[in-house]
Amino acid sequence: MTQPQPAAPKTRWAWLTATFFGAGLLKPGPGTYGSIAALLLWFGAAHAFHPGHLALWTAAAALAATLIGIPAATIVARESGREDPGHVVIDEVAGQLIALIAIAPDWPHAALSLLLFRIFDILKPPPIRQLESLPEGTGIMLDDVAAGLLALAVAHLLPLALHALHPSR
Repeated sequence: MTQPQPAAPKTRWAWLTATFFGAGLLKPGPGTYGSIAALLLWFGAAHAFHPGHLALWTAAAALAATLIGIPAATIVARESGREDPGHVVIDEVAGQLIALIAIAPDWPHAALSLLLFRIFDILKPPPIRQLESLPEGTGIMLDDVAAGLLALAVAHLLPLALHALHPSR
């Protein structure tokens, strides 16, 4: 009878970070759980910080998630033996936070930001998809950063476009 092999050791800080404290282990759709976790964190911060500081806090949090996420995603991908493991959701956290920069801290705007980010993250329109080919954690993270930037731009331009179509509103 063959003895089961012990599991390879996991780098604890990287797994906690990359899965965003376990959100990436939830099923189905771990990326959506990561995005929702980021949105809830942002919403809590929106009501804890001075409103004038929210955009700065959000941008700083997105930058921190990106900078810490690149090495964490690299380590977890290597330890998982997969190029872009689904349980790595720190990329969704960073991208969702970017999509929330300077968004009004209410549920309608938060929901729009979440919807736009998830659409762009899933569909990966050019040039977002090309960023996945960057090596290891950089590719894992930067496609979601780009999806967040696109969602942020659309969320800010959509009201302007609607106003241009219906100036009486």
